[in-house]
Order: sequence, then structure tokens, then C-alpha cells
Amino acid sequence: MADTVRVLSGGLSTELEAAGFIIQGDPLWSARLLHTNPQAIKDVHTSFLKSGSEVLTTATYQASIKGFVQHLGVNVDEAEELFNVAVSVAKEAAEEFNTQSLEKKNILIAGSIGPYGAFLHDGSEYTGSYVKDMSIEELKNWHRVQMQCLASAGVDLFAIETIPSQKEAEALVQVLREFPNSKAWLSYSCQNVSSTSYGDKFEEAVKVSAATPQLVAIGVNCCSPDFISPLLSLANKKCSLQIDWIVYPNRGEKWDHDLGWQSASNEKPLSAHALEWVQLGAKWIGGCCRTTPSEIESLRETLLTRGPHKR
Repeated sequence: MADTVRVLSGGLSTELEAAGFIIQGDPLWSARLLHTNPQAIKDVHTSFLKSGSEVLTTATYQASIKGFVQHLGVNVDEAEELFNVAVSVAKEAAEEFNTQSLEKKNILIAGSIGPYGAFLHDGSEYTGSYVKDMSIEELKNWHRVQMQCLASAGVDLFAIETIPSQKEAEALVQVLREFPNSKAWLSYSCQNVSSTSYGDKFEEAVKVSAATPQLVAIGVNCCSPDFISPLLSLANKKCSLQIDWIVYPNRGEKWDHDLGWQSASNEKPLSAHALEWVQLGAKWIGGCCRTTPSEIESLRETLLTRGPHKR
């Protein structure tokens, strides 16, 4: 494994909301802007690149063909085109950044694949409760459609993220193998320092990475940054994985389905945790909900000055 770290981007939706867009509570979340204002998404990608990000994740976490048809009134062809838009605006932001910057970066475009629960828009993406009533084949059939759209649009890899259960992760890995020329990372959401959001033991759930060499990293996102080190430490002790860790937690606040984001009293910046994560084997580090370009910039500076960083 390379002794370097790739810096991811942060909270795309957070920056869109800061710019005045009302997306909280929208069944398509930030993906709606692929239809109404793709330039706004491109602007956020650019702001993260200027702050040091080397990986842009497309605005497709809550996107699906069925969701676009249902909530935008478009047809299937038009829905598929919105996935092309998502990849195009990310690529354009990357190309323009490298054209205008003295610091040329090898910027990766990661196609976001969220859990089935994100489509349901009922909070179950944070619990994974729906997997009790779904077979592996049903989960595969759901995800295959979106993965095909992103693969056709030319992503560099899939960002399979915020997955609440091992069962859904196993389904996604099986679909990934249907795209043999594609790479991906797989990242779980976790409810505490030992379990996925659905309740699987984290050290067992990460073993799905052994099923395919197409995964470049496995890890955790969309949780408290305080969960990361205990999760990685436990998994490092319990199993020997030949794969890098990826971590990109939230800023530290807690999400309440009724009240929204609630501040944490002991909140620390991601940069305060970063070096410990590197020591535990994290090679891909960034932020999820509520993390801003300034926080990504601080993270990058910490890694540049005090730890191994991929230029």
C-alpha cells in the first residue's frame, strides 16, 4: 500500500444550503439541482478543489431513475441523462481547476451510490430496517440501474457510501463484479463504536472486501468523528484486511429526523483526528455532512505538514 493519503471533499449539500438552496426534506435532496441548477453543484465542487480536495463525489447519493421519474416528471431517458449531468459537472470543475491552477492534481470523479433507504426518504437509510424485507437479488436489481448509469457516464470509481448493513453491502459488491473494469470504495454508516447502523459487527461487515479486488478502500462515513478510531482499531485487531481504510465522518453534530442537526458539546475539527486515523491505516480521508471547504483545507494542511499526503 502506498504511504500516502487522498483528501476527499466534504458536505456538498451543506454548501448548497449555505448558498440558499432549500433541499432539506426534498426526496431527491441535492440531486434535484442536477435538473434545476447544475451550475450550483459545479460551484461547490470547485470550492472543495480550491480547498485541497483530490476526489469529487457526484451529487447522486439520493438519485435514482425511479426517483427522478417520480419526483421530476421526466421520462427514463431524461432521468438517465441527469446522471450524465452529475458526472459532467464534476469533470468540468476538475478540468477547469487544473487549467487555472499552477498545482495540477490527479482529480478522481467518484460516482455516489447511496443505500436503498435514501430513495425511500423515510429515515431508514440510517437504520437499514428495509433489508429485513428485501432479498439480495432485490437489492442488486435496485442498485444495478444507478451503477450502470454512472459507469456509462465515465466515473473513475464508484463511491458506495453510507451503507447501513452488511447485507446491502454484499449485494452491492456482487453488482460491482458485473462491472469488471470498474473500481469502488465501500463505506458503512455506523451507530456506535462497534456496529453498523443496522447492528452488524463492523469488524465482520468489512470482510465483504475480500469478495473482490475491485474495492480500493473500505471504511465508514456519515457518523461522529469520535467513532472512527475505535471502529478501525477494533477491526485491525479482529481481522487482517489487505485493503486501505476510507473515513469521512460528519462534523460532529447529530441528526434528528424531526429537529435536524443538533450540535455536539465536545465537537472537534476533523483535522484534530486525522493523524490518528492515518496511523490506524486510513489512506482516504475527508468529510461528510456539515463539513465545509475550510475544514477540508485544515485537514489537508494537517496532513501536509504533519503526515504523509499524496500530492
